[in-house]
Amino acid sequence: MTSSKKEALFIASLIALWYSSNIGVLLLNKFLLSNYGFRFPIFLTMCHMSACAILSYLSIVFLKIVPLQVVKSRPQLIKIATLSVVFCGSVVGGNISLSYLPVSFNQAVGATTPFFTAVFAYLMTFKREAWVTYAALVPVVVGVIIASGGEPGFHLFGFIMCISATAARACKSVLQGILLSSEGEKLNSMNLLLYMSPIAVLVLLPSALIMEPNVLDVTLELGRKHKYMWLLLLLNSTMAYSANLTNFLVTKHTSALTLQVLGNAKGAVAVVISIFIFRNPVTFVGIAGYSMTVLGVVAYGEAKRRFR
Repeated sequence: MTSSKKEALFIASLIALWYSSNIGVLLLNKFLLSNYGFRFPIFLTMCHMSACAILSYLSIVFLKIVPLQVVKSRPQLIKIATLSVVFCGSVVGGNISLSYLPVSFNQAVGATTPFFTAVFAYLMTFKREAWVTYAALVPVVVGVIIASGGEPGFHLFGFIMCISATAARACKSVLQGILLSSEGEKLNSMNLLLYMSPIAVLVLLPSALIMEPNVLDVTLELGRKHKYMWLLLLLNSTMAYSANLTNFLVTKHTSALTLQVLGNAKGAVAVVISIFIFRNPVTFVGIAGYSMTVLGVVAYGEAKRRFR
């Protein structure tokens, strides 16, 4: 096998692992939170962050997937802690929304991330895009409004949590560009995850014990009743780390445009698979709204690339 074929096979394997990790963790989250009786989104997020902390340390310190970057100052650590808290909010909000909303609608709302990123970039950095770029965001928002009207399983609180999670995710990406902008403070995504994860666990553990006081009793009871409970929780947490790792590796080995196209397709694949698995009802209006949002995201990415 030639080196080019080996590289193509390696990249294809990475993309397949990235898709399976992202879609797998999303579907397992939904299964645990809605179908399995494990209604503890904060504790579930803490499990994810614990796995990310442990596996990040093993991957960087022992396996040396990427060079270890050291935090050089207290202000830099405070900035990382700030990002970690915002990151926690986005993941917890997304997991809470899955308790109330179908995965398909969750993904439709999540596709509006570019809209919130553009808004936060303008408000926080006064960065302006070309008017064509902003115009491309109109179908992104209109599509979600249409999808909301056509969603049989619409739940207001779940929708608010999903929108909040999407906005927090966009806010984190803009904040990261602001707080870690100097050359001495920049961290690659894997090292950033290494430092954010333990901070997230410290934030989420007391939050889970206060806001989900019976989490330990119910988890132990579910573990006794369902023999695969602990295996599912372990698999789910490992997938959460794998999604971050493969996202980093795919970004490293492909172009930004390829990543954008793959990301848009990933959401659509997740929607189709979730509908087949969970059998949630969908309407033509809902599908049309989601399609409009995805096309808007594609147009936004293309406009941003052309009018940079």
